[in-house]
Amino acid sequence: MTQDKLEEIKDPEMDEGISDKEILALKNAFLEHFLNLGLPALNGDRNENHLNKETIRYSHSLQRKEIFKREMKTIGRYGKILQEHFAYGDEIDPEKIQPELVPVLADKMTSYLFRYACLLWSVPVSTGYGRRIRFLVRDKQNNKLIGLFALGDPVFNLKVRDELIGWDQADRRKRLVNLMDAYVVGAVPPYNDLLGGKLIASLMCSKEVNDFFAQKYKNNVGVISKVQKSPQLVLITVTSALGRSSLYNRLKLVRDGEEIVNFKKIGETEGYGHFQIPNDLFEKLRKLLEQENHPYANGHQFGQGPNWKLRVTRVGLKRIGLDDNLIRHGIRREVYASALASNYKAYLQGLEAEPNLALASVETISEAAKERWILPRAASRTGWKTFRREAIDNLLPYENQYEDGLFDKINIHDGKG
Repeated sequence: MTQDKLEEIKDPEMDEGISDKEILALKNAFLEHFLNLGLPALNGDRNENHLNKETIRYSHSLQRKEIFKREMKTIGRYGKILQEHFAYGDEIDPEKIQPELVPVLADKMTSYLFRYACLLWSVPVSTGYGRRIRFLVRDKQNNKLIGLFALGDPVFNLKVRDELIGWDQADRRKRLVNLMDAYVVGAVPPYNDLLGGKLIASLMCSKEVNDFFAQKYKNNVGVISKVQKSPQLVLITVTSALGRSSLYNRLKLVRDGEEIVNFKKIGETEGYGHFQIPNDLFEKLRKLLEQENHPYANGHQFGQGPNWKLRVTRVGLKRIGLDDNLIRHGIRREVYASALASNYKAYLQGLEAEPNLALASVETISEAAKERWILPRAASRTGWKTFRREAIDNLLPYENQYEDGLFDKINIHDGKG
């Protein structure tokens, strides 16, 4: 992106003669950042079809390193211990893979392992907000980690989802509590090479997850509505990380003639977000709004809107004289949905009082997934057999982190603090 093109997307309504040196410096920092990022939507190119997965990964690299540095301050000293939860390839017999769900508990080793595994994702993982349920998926045959998933509160506005359901705004406000959005899903090495990600995604639709949700949120009082609710989970949505999804595409399982898992593509996002705004620049925007007593500056408590950071960024960019359309990164992501109740639309529209749930167990889903994906892949590929868990180090973005001395104190290789 050239400087000339950046000038073209400055807010024409903003007075160019800004005298505040701090604001000018912040504007210039944003311009330089967007120039280096190289995303086509920020380059005036509205045709995002040519975006490949490597371009998308690169665009997230700065955010990923920021998250890595932050996470290592807490979990870095447990690196060696956490790495032992990953399997060697020769510890896996595909025929004997037997997944079990392990709920993630805050400030426990399950939480540290979940956070450590998330650092392997090339697209950084959100921490979620509001309601959250997180699971590790272990293999009973060797007690090693297969993968993980997490479900959180869905965004209030998602056009393709709302069109699928046939919601008006009143219905959505009343019944959004019956939905969850998967914000991290996947398998870790070497199970990922066995298409373990499809197994993990399928397990989100299990009876055990649904029961866990119902138990955790029974008699829950809504933060916004203050109304006591006993929600039933009837629909899961998920958005692909890298444009077109190989994970959710054709993600369907049938057992004994009955469909037990089916993720259907319902549309695409429009390419807006805030991942391209690094934390240090975002915090400067927020402080600027705080100094001016803007209500968005500290309005991040749950119940004040699901995308506080996006709102702060939009307002902040305009305040420093840039077009708020810079929140358009241009990465269109596929949105998938999996219905857990045959009458989910009628239930979510308030036309029927109870959902028709007929969910398969973890065991049933696992056997179907092994038969369809894992065993054929194990027979056609052998690379997973030679995987060594020490290779996990090579997948973490720590190669440039020595610059600030972080690893003088924390070493993820030997687990010493």
